[in-house]
Amino acid sequence: MFPNAKGSELFSVLASLDPVSQAAGTASTGWVTAKDSAKLVSASSAAADVVEIHEMKMDKDVMKMAALPNGLDLPAGKTVELKPGSYHVMLMDLKAPLAVDSTVPVTLTFQDAKGNKTTQELKLPVKAMAAPSEHKH
Repeated sequence: MFPNAKGSELFSVLASLDPVSQAAGTASTGWVTAKDSAKLVSASSAAADVVEIHEMKMDKDVMKMAALPNGLDLPAGKTVELKPGSYHVMLMDLKAPLAVDSTVPVTLTFQDAKGNKTTQELKLPVKAMAAPSEHKH
């Protein structure tokens, strides 16, 4: 399988801190390395109605998040990190709250340069989100 984990865990899922809407959780602190050039083209999960590959980046002085409809490029032999504030997998319209210390099934779909698709089934550990740090001037 061409996407290989680097490190002890491929991903960790962050639990949502919004108990009312349970709108989203993100796959975080992960690494994907492709032997040959490829793309992470989609993701799915039984835990969410919608799963998208997102990018967060600064646009002038504003942090913006957007789906990557054409997928995330995985250059040959280069490790791409998935983390908050950058590339990540977003789980939306959760079917139930994500319980800390449980696992969530996620399927990643990769496409190589020839158009061949490969899937990788993951059981991602759910971890509590870190509390935001206090900002002082």
